[in-house]
Amino acid sequence: MPIFMDRHDLRGMTAAEIASAHKLDLATQELYGVKFLTYWFDDQRGTAFCLVDAPDKDIAQRVHYEAHGHVAGEIIEVSLAVVEAFLGRIQDPEPPIGAETPEMDAGHRTIMFTDIVGSTSMTERLGDRSATELVRAHDSIVHRCLVGSGGREVKHTGDGIMASFASAADAVQCAMAVQREFRAFNSSNPEPLHVRIGLDCGEPVADGNDLFGSTVQLAARLCSAASGDQILVSENICRECGDAGAFQRSRRRRLKGFSQLVSSFECQWVGSRTP
Repeated sequence: MPIFMDRHDLRGMTAAEIASAHKLDLATQELYGVKFLTYWFDDQRGTAFCLVDAPDKDIAQRVHYEAHGHVAGEIIEVSLAVVEAFLGRIQDPEPPIGAETPEMDAGHRTIMFTDIVGSTSMTERLGDRSATELVRAHDSIVHRCLVGSGGREVKHTGDGIMASFASAADAVQCAMAVQREFRAFNSSNPEPLHVRIGLDCGEPVADGNDLFGSTVQLAARLCSAASGDQILVSENICRECGDAGAFQRSRRRRLKGFSQLVSSFECQWVGSRTP
């Protein structure tokens, strides 16, 4: 059966009430041949996201309606592998010792893209073997920074990496660490590597039919718009971090796939403190 993720607007409800609703879904699911795998609850924004194995969207919604009446506002088909890559799990976590219910994270994620500047010309100039070694150096540096900042690699893009973070501040910290690592690498390497980085944050089910669709798109476009050694972030990131000193307004940009101009901000990573 296909896998779906849905979005509920549940402002005013508590984590305990959401957990009770999830238990009601589990108690009702067998009547319709459905399996609710897990959920995420964003207490700050009043949103919940359910992951469900169901014959179709309508039946998944019917279980919600019969179990507790809180039907989803949006629902999209997803891949379990992609969900796990972005969100880190595809089943309910174990509750802490002494607790009856597990702690559910918000599902809100920051997406970061890195991109090696001039990778095509680098390959033409150095050849495939040497260029591949430099890409591996990039991957090693980014992976090391991801581990240090709690990030997860979602996929390798060929000349960069897409990663996911539960915290916008941790994502910015990672981006800054990446640029500082490359500055150190370039000071002692005859063939320098210059990387651009873009970040945005959002919820898993929003406009469109892809998991983190608009968030991934904006992070990728900001990465493409950045110059070498530059970190461009969205207005959402600035708001999440709440540290005006770490960012400088860049300019409003016309980005592919966005009908209106998009505000961008440059992260001041040289000599800046971590947000």
